Amino acid sequence: MELLDAIRSRRTTNGPFQPVPVKPEHQRLLIEAASRAPSHFNSQPWRFVLIEDEGIRRRIAEIGGRTMTQLMEEGKFFQRYRKYFRFNQAELEARRDGILIDQLPAPLRPFIRQVFSDRGLYLMNKLGVPRTLGEDNTKLVANSPLILAVLLTKEEYKPNELSGYYCLLSMGMAVENIWLTCGDLGMGIQFVSTPMEVPEAWDEIKSILQVPDDLELMALYRLGYLPENQKRPRIDWTSSQRKRMSQLVYRDVISPETRWPEDPSV
Repeated sequence: MELLDAIRSRRTTNGPFQPVPVKPEHQRLLIEAASRAPSHFNSQPWRFVLIEDEGIRRRIAEIGGRTMTQLMEEGKFFQRYRKYFRFNQAELEARRDGILIDQLPAPLRPFIRQVFSDRGLYLMNKLGVPRTLGEDNTKLVANSPLILAVLLTKEEYKPNELSGYYCLLSMGMAVENIWLTCGDLGMGIQFVSTPMEVPEAWDEIKSILQVPDDLELMALYRLGYLPENQKRPRIDWTSSQRKRMSQLVYRDVISPETRWPEDPSV
């Protein structure tokens, strides 16, 4: 696959993977790609854990599902991320960012716009939406053949210093290399984020992975081979829109006059 094609076709996989292990040679390629990312003074602050053990994957999956349900039921998820929700194609086209929830069970569709109100949250909980999402998330993570934990060395990662900022830049580039390599290998990848939002749950995962004091657990991803016919979850969204160049770029200095010329076709 050509590089630009890989970048343009990059996607997050919200659905299930094939129930087959990720080949060792492909695991090696993923980590090699990550290791080729740039880092401050070639410090290479990243470390990785490749998790294939079914018992560990299931424990992480249970935490992922539990935290998703908790965040939804308490309304914290919607409070934090409401600005990213789009409710129709016209709104998505106008903003060209965020997510459009386009896959939803019929009984829930009339309530989707009310999700950010107290009444809407009550109805969502009454209809069991948080539980449904949590159950779906548990299954997705548990049935993913590979979970990747990304860590940074505390020798380099110091959050209150410039080195911490540089480490985050490097980590992001390493993960992007993994993401693009997944596309080349016929694989998918998804960020497992909800455990990070509940501190005690994140501590559970650190304990499960036996993370030592000199490393900081930063992120979890689930990976696997894409099925020929990809099945979407019961509740799902699309996020393929990208902002136009005129919304992103200036020439030389930042002012309305120096924006990239508008091109409606892009």
